Amino acid sequence: VNAKYIHSNLAVYSLRACAKKRGLSVDVREFTVNQPAGHVLEEIYLEQPEILCFSCYIWNITYIEGLIRDLARLLPQTPIWLGGPEVSFETENFLLSHPEVTGVMVGEGEETFCELMSFYEHPEGKNLEDIRGLVFRRQEFAAETAAGDGMAEKEMTGKEMTGKGTDIRAGRELVRTGEREPMAMDDIPFPYEDLEHFSNRIIYYESSRGCPFSCSYCLSSIDKKLRFRDIELVKKELQFFIDNKVPQVKFVDRTFNCKHDHAMEIWRYITEHDNGITNFHFEISADLLRAEELALMKTMRPGLIQLEIGVQSTNETTIREIHRTMKLELLKDIVRKIQGGENIHEHLDLIAGLPYEDYATFAKSFDEIYELKPNQLQLGFLKVLKGSYMYEHAAEYEIVYHAKTPYEVMKTKWLSFDDVLKIKQVEEMLEVYYNSGQFEITMKVMEPLFDSAFAMFQELGVF
Repeated sequence: VNAKYIHSNLAVYSLRACAKKRGLSVDVREFTVNQPAGHVLEEIYLEQPEILCFSCYIWNITYIEGLIRDLARLLPQTPIWLGGPEVSFETENFLLSHPEVTGVMVGEGEETFCELMSFYEHPEGKNLEDIRGLVFRRQEFAAETAAGDGMAEKEMTGKEMTGKGTDIRAGRELVRTGEREPMAMDDIPFPYEDLEHFSNRIIYYESSRGCPFSCSYCLSSIDKKLRFRDIELVKKELQFFIDNKVPQVKFVDRTFNCKHDHAMEIWRYITEHDNGITNFHFEISADLLRAEELALMKTMRPGLIQLEIGVQSTNETTIREIHRTMKLELLKDIVRKIQGGENIHEHLDLIAGLPYEDYATFAKSFDEIYELKPNQLQLGFLKVLKGSYMYEHAAEYEIVYHAKTPYEVMKTKWLSFDDVLKIKQVEEMLEVYYNSGQFEITMKVMEPLFDSAFAMFQELGVF
């Protein structure tokens, strides 16, 4: 269930590709949170699925919770499994409050998913009836849940159902099968068979998993095992997108240029095989870029690549506290060099609500980054994600955040809710008058009238 129609879900296509490689039959259906839930419910019901699995994130979990409550009543004999970052943490609480869910696939899903589907598709010699007897007592479990406040936990050998990577609700017991080792990137089949389904939609692609950094607000910091797909395999797959004249390919690598040789090979390949149409989007750390990479970028067709550069804050105390590694002056210098070529669209990101960032220091961060005049300045608000360091230390920072997704910050020890509301005015005005690109002359005329860009957008918001 995507946030918008133009999005697609790489996760479910990777799962399907792995399942197909092992001779398993898996169908994929994609919807959006903007569709009437009744319509989506009807489509799923008419499929009469034997097993039903959902990929869960902060943008769709509330929508999915509503769907599975109704689907469990309509399809009482269908096991419902969930996976994804929004359910991979605090699984006991989740399973207690969702008796309709059979279990959760925790963390990286390809191997776990295939073993689980194999269990259902080929139950010979497995203790299927015992498991089914446990997982289908939804109404009984709901009554038991009302009477108790916890689950007995036991380890499972893995022979009963799946090897590793699942947390299963079995009656009053939480069955953990243990953590699964991350898989080799080359073992994941290419997820795109044909592109007919992806017309007018963004294609997502990954050439690596994991992140070498430990940013406290980010779930990628948990996966420290950095893995790369074989570069020859990557080139072959990129050629598929180029041959098919895909409008945009977004790399989901967390810090694309953390390995210089890997990034250079890919950038060199797409430059040499440019079809004049396809745009490639990368999230990078600007202060890691070397002269060789910058020189190559200058030769690229305008629009071949776009870069998203996370700054988050220019306050040194904040940067240290969130465990970021960033050389601010070097970053500014490199951004200016990228802009000098006038051929690369760049986004710079800021996050409001971080530790040790008050209204005044955030205004300073904003002004420093606005001064660089990026193509887009993305002002976001801290989201306190389950499993992150920030989540574990929210009480220490006195962070108050929304109880429901996307868990956005409301106030912190340093930032009042009144201040957050004022920054939200700045965010709205920034989107309308700067990021839209429709008021370039207006902005140039107005900027000299104000002491700072932040003050200008703040006064615009008040007005």
